[in-house]
Order: sequence, then C-alpha cells, then structure tokens
Amino acid sequence: MKYSEQQYPLQDESYQIIGICMEVHRILGRGLLEIVYKDAIEYEFNRQNIPYEREKKYGVEYKDVILPHNFFADFVVYDQIILEVKAQKGIIDEHFRWVINYLAISKCPLGLIVNFGENSLITKRIVL
Repeated sequence: MKYSEQQYPLQDESYQIIGICMEVHRILGRGLLEIVYKDAIEYEFNRQNIPYEREKKYGVEYKDVILPHNFFADFVVYDQIILEVKAQKGIIDEHFRWVINYLAISKCPLGLIVNFGENSLITKRIVL
C-alpha cells in the first residue's frame, strides 16, 4: 500500500533526519547526555547543509496576549519539522503530549521524537 503525502508529510526530509540520528547513534551509542546527541546532530545538519534552528523559541498565545513563558523546540528542521531529542529508557506519553503541543503552537505539520537511550535508536512520528 502506498501512503499519501497527506498521511505521512515530509517523508524525504524526515527520512534524512532519521538517517542522521541513526548515524549519530551508531557512532556514539547510548548512555550519553541529550546535549551531546544534539551537538552531533547539529554537526551533521551543518555538514549536510540542512536548514535548521536549534532551541527555537516559541511564545504561547492565550486569548489576546502572549504568555510570559515560552517553549523551546530542540530543533526545527526545514522550517516544518519539530525534532525532539531524548536520551533515556523509553518514550513516554508525556513526550507525545509535548510534541503535540509544540506542533499546535509552531504550526509545523510534523514532529519527530528520537530516543538515544536504548540499544537501537527509537523514532516516533507525530502528525496533526
């Protein structure tokens, strides 16, 4: 069965991001801090000329005001994909809720959660 771009948006871009994360995991393994994996991902984005913003700041709008506290996406890649990096045992429901909220606030169509805390890289895709 062939899936439509509507069901799985930004396939090529997400495969490229996941491929980078797989390479980082292959070289660094598990057990490091999230910041180390983020640094390696950033290195690869720069090396491969992939447009991204790290720790992109988003304000939260409530009625007619912007609330004083913001959220910071680990990465926004291609101006359309939220990339959330984890380095722990398992991906929990809270991680999904965070990314769903990030997608709603940022208006990005796709979120990726990557977890470096296991023997194999774990990836999850969230589409609103």
